[in-house]
Amino acid sequence: MSPYLVIFIIVIYFLLLISISYFTSKNANNESFFLGNRKSPWYIVAFGMISASLSGVTFISVPGWVVDSNFSYMQMVLGYLVGYAIIANVLMPMYYRLNLTSIYTYFGQRFGKYSYKTGSSFFLLSRIIGASFRLFLVANVLQITVFNSLNIPFWITVVITILLIWLYTFKGGIKTIIWTDALQTIFMLVAVAVTIVLISKQLNLDFKGMINTITESNHSKIFYFDDFKGANYFFKQFLAGAFIAIVMTGMDQDMMQKNLSCRNIKEAKKNMYWMSFALVPVNLMFMSLGVLLVVFAHKNGIIIPERTDDLFPLIATQGYLNPAVAIFFIIGLVAAAYSSADSALTALTTSFTVDILNPRNKTEIELKAIRKKVHVGVSATLVVVILIFNSINNESVISAIFKVAGYTYGPLLGMYAFGLLTKYKTKDKLVPVIAIVSPVICYILNYYSGSILGGYQFGFELLILNGLLTFIGLFLFREKN
Repeated sequence: MSPYLVIFIIVIYFLLLISISYFTSKNANNESFFLGNRKSPWYIVAFGMISASLSGVTFISVPGWVVDSNFSYMQMVLGYLVGYAIIANVLMPMYYRLNLTSIYTYFGQRFGKYSYKTGSSFFLLSRIIGASFRLFLVANVLQITVFNSLNIPFWITVVITILLIWLYTFKGGIKTIIWTDALQTIFMLVAVAVTIVLISKQLNLDFKGMINTITESNHSKIFYFDDFKGANYFFKQFLAGAFIAIVMTGMDQDMMQKNLSCRNIKEAKKNMYWMSFALVPVNLMFMSLGVLLVVFAHKNGIIIPERTDDLFPLIATQGYLNPAVAIFFIIGLVAAAYSSADSALTALTTSFTVDILNPRNKTEIELKAIRKKVHVGVSATLVVVILIFNSINNESVISAIFKVAGYTYGPLLGMYAFGLLTKYKTKDKLVPVIAIVSPVICYILNYYSGSILGGYQFGFELLILNGLLTFIGLFLFREKN
């Protein structure tokens, strides 16, 4: 695929996003940057959150993940539905009742200053790592397909990647992202659908033949009830999916900032329900694409890459399929990756400005100046973390993201659970220590689980254990009165 064609596609794509930014950021102020003036249409938010929830990780890693894990990921997706229901009926009503801009303000009101700073700091750490993983993915693909042939080093690719996001988010913030994410969802879903159709055509499959090929494949197995010690055991993945949805959406400033931009709690709930149900068929579509990629690879003598994240990019961009597949692959990848990265940049800017700097008694102009400096600083931080990740990464990106979430989101889960399920106060100054000790214990248990727990393998349920340890720590050091 011509690198110049890819560059042309990306330029046209971002000119479209910047045009949307221009119209949505007119008369922009801090309120519109942080919360979109609380006037976002719920159906636009819901549709845009599909791509933000999936990201470039799903676009590439989930089809490749089919090679090793079959359709077992769908067990987690079903668990997501339970998690989203809890978010809609427990967390969001509280956020709206307290009229929050940053959801971690709750910790300050419930426990105190140290808890507040701990919660926001863990979010910043979690989201910086997660956003960096996602951006690394798209930057790496662009490097392989475009910039290597032009002798452009990887660090310049990363800088360009972040700069493009900054250009269309620095002024309008969440008000712009609500609309750009909706557009990017369209591009992503169309790209996957077209790719499935073109691969099926090349395999000489009609619609019925495609469905039969997918359902009869050994890779289409969804449910695993036979080995409770295995990482794919149903109840482990189902519960992990529910809790991952709660912490990575309901306790995440990035995702909740969009929900808080809705007009009221009633519309925010509609957004959450519709988005959650839409994710089931969308994820099935991605995993079906994975089966077709594997079938196509075997039929054409293509060796499955050791790093399965590379399976989709390999087949889509190396001339094995109709050239249109490569074009739609680039469009879908960029749309999926940037739909989550742009909101992450805005959420990180919001959290650092509101939670860490806490600029009280500032004028609108002074707050705007602070916000812009933070926006630039966060962008630079992402560049650095992506470059570090590039030097050490050697495993499936989607697996790495959930593993990291198990350690960094666990304390948030424990803190929210303690605040919502008990009426106790805790010793505020000890909260940072508890939030650090819990992930360390989880890491040790996970590392030695084979020998200590008789061969038991931790999966994503490590997140639940992490949250439980944090909850226990807060309970043990509660205020007696």
